[in-house]
Formats: sequence, C-alpha cells, structure tokens
Amino acid sequence: MPITADDPLYRLLAWSSPAYPIGAYSYSHGLEWAVESGLLRDRAGVVAWLDGVLRQGAGRIDGAVFAAAWRAATAGDDAALDAVADLALAWRGTAELALESEAQGAAFLLVTRAAWPEPRLDAFAGRWPGRVALPVAAGLAAACHGVPLEPALTAYLAGMAANLVSAALRLVPLGQTDGQVAVAALSPSVAAATAAGLAADLDELGGAAPMVDWCSMRHETQYTRLFRS
Repeated sequence: MPITADDPLYRLLAWSSPAYPIGAYSYSHGLEWAVESGLLRDRAGVVAWLDGVLRQGAGRIDGAVFAAAWRAATAGDDAALDAVADLALAWRGTAELALESEAQGAAFLLVTRAAWPEPRLDAFAGRWPGRVALPVAAGLAAACHGVPLEPALTAYLAGMAANLVSAALRLVPLGQTDGQVAVAALSPSVAAATAAGLAADLDELGGAAPMVDWCSMRHETQYTRLFRS
C-alpha cells in the first residue's frame, strides 16, 4: 500500500529527515570539546560516548519528556502538557545545551505549523512563544498528527544519534562508512533509550552524564569552533 502525505509514517519520515530545517547540523552536544581535548579519537570512542548520551544523558531525559508530552497531548490535557514543557526547559546542564534544545524546538514548532498545520500546535505556540524544548515540540506534533508513540520516539532518538554521529564525522574525523557503522552500532542504545522513555516516571527522572556537561561548559570558551554547542 503506498504511503501518502496524510499517512503518519510519511510525516514521521519527513520530521526525522536531516533535511528538516531545525538547524540540527550546527550542534555537537559538547562533542567538539571532547574531540579537541583528546577524549575522543576514533569510532569506538564515539560509539561509547554516544551510548552514554542516549542511555544516561539527553537521550534518557528527552525520551521521558517526549513520551509525557505525547501522552498529555493525546489526552487533551493542556495543563499536563504545559507542566511537561516547563519541566523540559530545566533539563539541561549548561547554557549551550539549553540553546541546542530550545532553538531546535522553536524551529521545529515553527516549520511544522507552516508545513503540517494543526490547531493544537497553534494553541500551544500561543502559550509558549519563543521557548520550547525540542522533545516537547516533537512529541506534541506526533500526538496531534496521529503518529504512534513508540515509533515516533524511536525516530526522534535515532535522529539524535545520527546527528551526533554526523558531527563526529567532521570533528574526529571519521569516514562516511565509519559513520554508518557507528549509527548501526548505536541501534541497541536507541532501543534502550526508547524503552526507558516509555517507562519513565517524571517524578523520578534523572541523568548521569557529567562529562557531557563538562565538555559543553568548556566548549563555551573554546577558541575556534565549528558548532554552537
């Protein structure tokens, strides 16, 4: 059966594409300093680092926030959705990581409202002008457009992994084939982060990736930089 523009899968493929214009290519999530300082030198190191990001860092946090936003939107509970949106803005350890999430979130909401209009997206944007974390914007859009939670969250986290591998290609540097080997190796990490996000309790949410925050803070004063984070 052909995929049409109204098919939730079509929308999910569009939103998770590197061509979706939210500026993801301009952020490295602290990888730039990790490479500069010699912490990451090869593909194996990059895979191990990103496994930690997905399982214990931003992947763990974003997965839980995405799922909570999707569920609140699906239930039509604006108060719960706003509470998730507020919490998500606090879940970044540095100024650059906050910028990374909020700038992409605002761009995602803006582009999605233009290309895939939906009244509930407009209503949310009216309540949250200018500041919205990316997992909230993406989870809300998936719910509003009937994309099931588990594949939507998997696509979101796979996109996170692929974008950071793309940054590593330019920074380490790695070859294109090494990059795809890294993406393949991160499949279990994405699956684990998805499962954790689906099962998470926001009242007990936490992460454990202090080296990522340290690298992000050092990146803020790095002399020459390709990336915004």
